[in-house]
Amino acid sequence: MAAKIKRPRAVTPQPTASSRTTPASGDAPLLAPFRGLRPTQAAAAGIIAPPYDVMTTDEARQFADGREYCFFKVSRPEITMAPGSDPHGTDAYAAAGSALRRMVEAGVLIRDQTPAYYVYRIADGEHVQTGLAAAAPVAAYETGFIRRHEFTRPDRELDRAHQIDAVNAQTGPVLAIHRRDPAFEALLDAATAAAPDCDVSVDGVRHTVWVVADPETVAAIAAAAEALDALYIADGHHRSAAAARVAAMRREANPGHRGDEAYNGFLVITFPDDQVRVLDYNRVVYDLNGLTVETFLAQVAGAFTVTPSEGPARPAGVYEFGLYVGGRWYRLNLLEPPAADADVLVRLDVSLLADRLLGPILGIGDPREDMRVDFVGGARGLEWLEHLVDDGPMAAAFALYPTQVATLLEVADAGAIMPPKSTWFEPKLADGLISYPLD
Repeated sequence: MAAKIKRPRAVTPQPTASSRTTPASGDAPLLAPFRGLRPTQAAAAGIIAPPYDVMTTDEARQFADGREYCFFKVSRPEITMAPGSDPHGTDAYAAAGSALRRMVEAGVLIRDQTPAYYVYRIADGEHVQTGLAAAAPVAAYETGFIRRHEFTRPDRELDRAHQIDAVNAQTGPVLAIHRRDPAFEALLDAATAAAPDCDVSVDGVRHTVWVVADPETVAAIAAAAEALDALYIADGHHRSAAAARVAAMRREANPGHRGDEAYNGFLVITFPDDQVRVLDYNRVVYDLNGLTVETFLAQVAGAFTVTPSEGPARPAGVYEFGLYVGGRWYRLNLLEPPAADADVLVRLDVSLLADRLLGPILGIGDPREDMRVDFVGGARGLEWLEHLVDDGPMAAAFALYPTQVATLLEVADAGAIMPPKSTWFEPKLADGLISYPLD
């Protein structure tokens, strides 16, 4: 029986100069090889699934229909239970553990016998990015060497921590970014010259994995990784925080804790900053705060130029927004852009929209708590925003220009936190393709 996960003190990483050492962990490698759990080539197409948090329960259930070993049964175990069952109850987490064990027993998931790195390539049309899957030390996250840019919600942290503990593995990789390093990237590219160990597509995106277990190559990659100045969490803040929770719980429960146990690490897949792709992360609101469309537009015109658009108004750059309301699109441009030397958080489009429109005109407060605003990833397209307003419950939609990777790094290096839902990375990693067991 898994130990009960406590609510440890909040983990708030802050950047440090270069140290990732703590008394509990010693000087752990920034990126370490591990004995991964992964699908056979024959079974991979029926196993891998999108990340647990990009689909609703109904969408996940539909995706898993007809897939006996679909990984949503591990990451979203409520889909195997009766409708209305508690997705955060003990039965759900037990079902997740049972599903993973069943895949191992059936031989569709195999465990590598020696520690390895995993070179992971994603191809979405013409977009290609190649990164490295490895075990990163929780201590590096806690000290801020692995840097974040978003706050997390304790309830979502706790959910993923229970899931990790129940399956005794980290099955949801954290998407990370590092500043491009030619020597590091050359080693990864060299590994892809061999035949891949797994090559599979899901929803039109191709995922290819090479297992790198040769001792010399492993040593070379480990040495090159040590030269990286930092890692940055791009997508997976709750998974990172959950890994820290599990590590704290297991450390406390283990009187013989040494610091080299598997639970002291967590699964990251890191890509060079010039390869990842960020899409827009748009906003939709349920009401106009009692205003008519005409009155609302008049008030918006106090802070923006408001120009009707013949079609979807996709922003062409920063400080420009698209607005869909009353059955038509408008292009909004700030009348008074922020100063070039203003704080980076002030210059963010998501901040400007909140500070100059959502708050003062629509009365929307903290977007983490205000239920009158919702968020739509750019992969859905601007047509989906129209649908939500014309056919759904929304009163207006706002299209934003994507946050740039360089801005994300600037925020994280400053130890600052972006507003929620500021970045949408696409394509997504696949769950189930590589897992990090904690035994």
